[in-house]
Amino acid sequence: MTDKSMSPVPLLVTIDGPAGAGKTTVSRRLADALGYKYIDTGALYRAVALAAKRAGVATDDDPGLGKICAQLTLRFQRTADGATCLMMGGEDISGLIRTPEMSMMASAVSARPVVRACLLAVQKAMGREKAAVFEGRDMGTVVFPEAEVKFFLDADAEVRARRRYRELGSGTTVSLDDVARDLVRRDHNDSTRAIAPLKPAKDAVVIDSTGLSIDQVVERMQRHVLNRAGAGV
Repeated sequence: MTDKSMSPVPLLVTIDGPAGAGKTTVSRRLADALGYKYIDTGALYRAVALAAKRAGVATDDDPGLGKICAQLTLRFQRTADGATCLMMGGEDISGLIRTPEMSMMASAVSARPVVRACLLAVQKAMGREKAAVFEGRDMGTVVFPEAEVKFFLDADAEVRARRRYRELGSGTTVSLDDVARDLVRRDHNDSTRAIAPLKPAKDAVVIDSTGLSIDQVVERMQRHVLNRAGAGV
């Protein structure tokens, strides 16, 4: 899907779901198809996790995490090839935050109120202009409950584990079984945490991508967004 069809009314679109459901690929493709901005909010939590690791701050050290958040400068930047990278200060950390360790640390820090409060303000500011697709785990339930279009993208756990394993690349030393165990553990942590647990918003369109191609998922989402925009949401 390469032709852009900007919706007549700029909308705020959220896509939530568990790890490995295909949120990143689908969100990027949907944003491109609509001519919208793409915001990977999970990357923001991974950035905090990376900064905490570098500073030797534990994921449950709220004062330490608060200091990190107060000093953190994060921004999404378009690269020459049209991709989006996350800059922390002047450093591109896009590759550094895509590891199993950062996934687990991000899940841990995302449960800390001090981190959520800081990044909530960052995300709210990013969403003010609308015409954006926000990917995350609580975008439709907590960050943007007022969003005009909300999706919850899911898939079978085994399928999600294989997808995540492929994302790590051929050079990884992590086994598929390790990825599957980490994914199940993160699913549990994210869905049972007291603060902003992973769950579909009441008005979210739930899509199971297990048996669907990326194109099929994106086309279904794009059609729904354009229908909502055409109805003058």
